[in-house]
Amino acid sequence: MLFASNVIGVEISHYGVTCAMTSGSAASPRVERVSHAPFPPHVLQSSLREQNVLDPDAFVAGLKSAHNQLLCRSTRVAISLPDAACRIMLLDLEGRFKNRSEALDIIRWKLKKNIPLDTADTHLDYQQLAVRENGDLALLVAIISRTVVSQYEDLIVKAGLSPARIDCNSFNICRLFESRLSLHDECILISFYASTLSILFFSQGIPEFIRSKDLSGTPATDSRVYMEINSSMLVYKERFPERPVQTVFCVAAPDVAQSFQEMVAEATGSTPILLETKGVVKPGNSAPGDQARLFPCTAAIGAALRRF
Repeated sequence: MLFASNVIGVEISHYGVTCAMTSGSAASPRVERVSHAPFPPHVLQSSLREQNVLDPDAFVAGLKSAHNQLLCRSTRVAISLPDAACRIMLLDLEGRFKNRSEALDIIRWKLKKNIPLDTADTHLDYQQLAVRENGDLALLVAIISRTVVSQYEDLIVKAGLSPARIDCNSFNICRLFESRLSLHDECILISFYASTLSILFFSQGIPEFIRSKDLSGTPATDSRVYMEINSSMLVYKERFPERPVQTVFCVAAPDVAQSFQEMVAEATGSTPILLETKGVVKPGNSAPGDQARLFPCTAAIGAALRRF
């Protein structure tokens, strides 16, 4: 399927705003242009409950600057936020529900005691992944505080843009590398991106385990990162002892990619395959083609690949 022309993905982080404009098809995406505008210090904080933007004027100025650099008239954007601004989880529900509204009510009720948010003041979305052998529904659930998402939406609109979708980095990284992940029935994706460690286990193409942790100030190859990966492996093996670790993929910045790959190999007991942004997109005439410049645009490109 061909994308609409001038599809724009926008990643928002502590460091600033990164934009990517794509074209082509889902099977063969093309990056036409990328841009970046840095934030001054202390513009953004990642929080589940509190407003994330501490300096709205600087935020709007950065967003406008990054978008203007694309030289594109389109104002419709897909936004990628840090994982720490929302909560992602897998949930099994018994039985069925009549409609989406009923499903959301049931999910809120089930999560009421398990999440550090007022479920009545959250925006919740879900995707049905599978029907278990016992009839339970396997769901992927994403939750974000209305206080948090409303501020982002209001400021994005103030910058003259229209937020068509708001997602998180882990989902957009998965979307970018979907063509590689889909070739394997059982695989693990371990990424260290924008100071966040994300670990996803897939079985038959369906996520079975997700862990995302903000490790700001921690190097990608720090012992703490190793311990988080090792801990996740132990939890997964305990939960699914019949599933051996097969294919492992990893994503990390070019300057630490080899060391990160070696650390992941030690933690998982399997030689990981390094995924690179440059390997799954074609650069346009006005876009960089090297991994060093494309890697910081990974989440923005993944967001742009989401069909509106």
